[in-house]
Amino acid sequence: MISQKIGQGAEVLLRGIVKTLIFVRINPNHLTILGFVMSILTAYAFSRGRFTAAGVILIVAGLFDMVDGIVARMTHKETPFGAFFDSVMDRYSDLIMYLGLIIWYGREDRMTYVILVGVVMMGSVMTSYTRARAESLIPQCKVGFLERPERIVLLIIGSFYYMEPVVWVIAILSNWTVVHRMLYTRTLMTGRSAWVVEQQPSEKAPAVPSPEHKDRTRKSDVQGQESKPGEPSPDFS
Repeated sequence: MISQKIGQGAEVLLRGIVKTLIFVRINPNHLTILGFVMSILTAYAFSRGRFTAAGVILIVAGLFDMVDGIVARMTHKETPFGAFFDSVMDRYSDLIMYLGLIIWYGREDRMTYVILVGVVMMGSVMTSYTRARAESLIPQCKVGFLERPERIVLLIIGSFYYMEPVVWVIAILSNWTVVHRMLYTRTLMTGRSAWVVEQQPSEKAPAVPSPEHKDRTRKSDVQGQESKPGEPSPDFS
């Protein structure tokens, strides 16, 4: 109930923001650029150790990242180049934010976390690359625990609470997502290790009718045959 209320409130807020942006006729690519600028500010806040401020800015940056595509669709300005531009700027935004964390941990002389954030950067880039490369070979590759939205949410949580556990989680799960996508692609291309196919979000196993459903269907067919013209058949749904 509470999560539903929060979701409804967020949807109303997002709809109002989108309508306002459409009313002022802002270009969707400009929203993408604004989101990138916000990411630079987030990185600066990280580098100065101002994690709460970084979390607030990151929320605003994420908001711009959410609405640019919606505005493009609603104003009929959605183009292949716009999607490409948004994807490229997302990669830059991610790397710049992580660079801010590296600067901070370097200043604190915490080399373990400097290296760990470097591992996070590799996982972040490779998560996107493996999907793009895989989808040149197979129809779709969206499997994995951690994509960009999940990473952003984790960074926001870490900004307001403790960043170190979040860095560990992103480092492990982002690189596991890369491995998962490699295994998934190999599975579809060779037919081996079928367990990884089960986590593909867009693929759903065909529904198998239950015996009860089959029985109701047979009854419906028989009843339909016995009904007189003009009389409705019973509803067994």
